[in-house]
Amino acid sequence: MRSIGSYTNVRHMISEGRLPPADAVRTEEFINYFDYGYAKPTSTDRPFSITTELAPAPWNPDRQLLLVGVQGYDVPAARIPAANLVFLVDVSGSMNSPDKLPLLKASLKQIVPKLRAQDRISLVTYAGATCVALRSTPGDRHATILAAIDGLGAGGSTNGAAGIDLAYAQAAKGFIPHGVNRVILATDGDFNVGTTGVEALKDRIVQKRRGGVALTTLGFGEGNYNDEMAVTLADAGNGSHHYIDSLDEGRRVLVDEMSATLMTIAKDVKVQVEFNPAVVAEYRLIGYEKRVLAREDFNNDAVDAGDIGAGANVTALYEITLKNTKGARVDPLRYGPPHRPVASASGADGELGFLRVRYKSPEGGASRLIEQPMTTDVAANPSERLRFAAAVAAFAENLRGGKYAEGFGYDKVAELARGARGADDGGYRAGMVRLVEMAGAMP
Repeated sequence: MRSIGSYTNVRHMISEGRLPPADAVRTEEFINYFDYGYAKPTSTDRPFSITTELAPAPWNPDRQLLLVGVQGYDVPAARIPAANLVFLVDVSGSMNSPDKLPLLKASLKQIVPKLRAQDRISLVTYAGATCVALRSTPGDRHATILAAIDGLGAGGSTNGAAGIDLAYAQAAKGFIPHGVNRVILATDGDFNVGTTGVEALKDRIVQKRRGGVALTTLGFGEGNYNDEMAVTLADAGNGSHHYIDSLDEGRRVLVDEMSATLMTIAKDVKVQVEFNPAVVAEYRLIGYEKRVLAREDFNNDAVDAGDIGAGANVTALYEITLKNTKGARVDPLRYGPPHRPVASASGADGELGFLRVRYKSPEGGASRLIEQPMTTDVAANPSERLRFAAAVAAFAENLRGGKYAEGFGYDKVAELARGARGADDGGYRAGMVRLVEMAGAMP
């Protein structure tokens, strides 16, 4: 599942009048917050469509920008398997502010009308002690569920580890074979009582994930909010991390993107791009610093990777310097082995590179492979999606200190994004333009 919490966390900081610390900005989560309108697969036999596009980088036309988009097939809400959801809610004293527990409760209420008789939902709370606020309950008992949400109140310290144990116990009681079984942890911060070591928590979550229960994390508020731990735990649980900064965002995550958040269509999805050394002199993957897979692990089915939910997509951008152009950042090695052109007999001499996507079906088993060559065709008129994705990447780069921005500052980012807003359902792209303008006005 794709995590996008970094973007909304930073949005919250900028809206409060503060520029974020650089380590709070994860560029890939900025890019993947937005939908780029990729064509969806026509058959579940091949669960992904793949889109690639190459165009000059806006910040340096001597380099190229490669967009790679992987789009999963969609599943109507009515066809989502029965879901067993355990909301693990932080009710410690620090949650007692409008942007925390009240916002969480309002967000949870958004999902209730969508719950069905075949679904199960439970509420587990944790502070100094843990409590089952709602035992595993059929999803169509809306009044009972709403009353339990209304009854949530804040107070005490934060024993998150004990809460996780109790939440997984509830998940086991309501476990639905061949259904969606997920713990959704909602918190504003760190686990400061009990087993606080992240590695110990990860071990518990990985063990439960192998038993069929995934973990998603929702972040709220600020102060002691531990963004890094929330992402780490979600990764361990084959889930996604989201930061909820408004009721609109709560609805987007819990209602509008329900199928992508809950239903896995492919497990252990790995993407590998091999560039043709006869064509590409240098390349840089933008973002994903902590998510890069070792080359030898691509074919190793024992190595875990991320899952993709129904209707979800993942976007990656590469900045590329082609051979015999001026854009190289690094001087060529004097004694390095020369790159040999790819032999024409292979039919690959005109290829930019080769894209491989390896994945497993939700039921597991051996992995499957999708392969696709990429051409060297450079778009004279870059698409709206590539231009907007480039603007998002440049925005994140400026927030991180601008090492690779090359003078492409906030004003140019806003101009590029403004010209690529498109239809903009929900106004999310226009919202990013406003964020860029606000960030640019801050000292």
